[in-house]
Amino acid sequence: MRAIRAASAALLGAAALALTAPTAAAVNNTPYDFNVTPSTVAAGGRVTLTAGGCPSTTTVTSGVFDTVTIPSNGAATATVDRDARPGAVYSVQFNCIGRIGTVDLTIAGGTASPTASPTASSTRTATTAPPQGVRGGVGGSFDDMNAAEIAAGGALVAAAATATVLVVRRRSTSRQH
Repeated sequence: MRAIRAASAALLGAAALALTAPTAAAVNNTPYDFNVTPSTVAAGGRVTLTAGGCPSTTTVTSGVFDTVTIPSNGAATATVDRDARPGAVYSVQFNCIGRIGTVDLTIAGGTASPTASPTASSTRTATTAPPQGVRGGVGGSFDDMNAAEIAAGGALVAAAATATVLVVRRRSTSRQH
């Protein structure tokens, strides 16, 4: 009986691990060194795009900036759209002579605290606004509802609850005096 329970627990654990394992976000199956620097940038910021080793021009596309052409073995800059969603991860696609690589670009969240500049009648020290604390919330960790993930999670919870009930019932019937 113990072997069956151990096998069931191992199977449930493996299923839970398989369903929650992270997937690879950036793919670069090319011999070229595609890179976005920095990998996290504020909306409206600039990024440097490099395509090391590419013998031809490289075309770079993304939903967060205009199409950019990088010269052979070179680099170029792109300006991120000001309306990019903070916390979002955008895919940047490099195309070098038909070989395509993808790199992720994360948009930084939050805003800087404003600083008050001194006026002519005030003293020469600048004051800053008091810190406002952490802006908690969902942020970039929540994208959308996926019915398959919800169903799988519900099935795992139901299986765990059923296993708990069965174990408790079995233990209570064997402990009667």
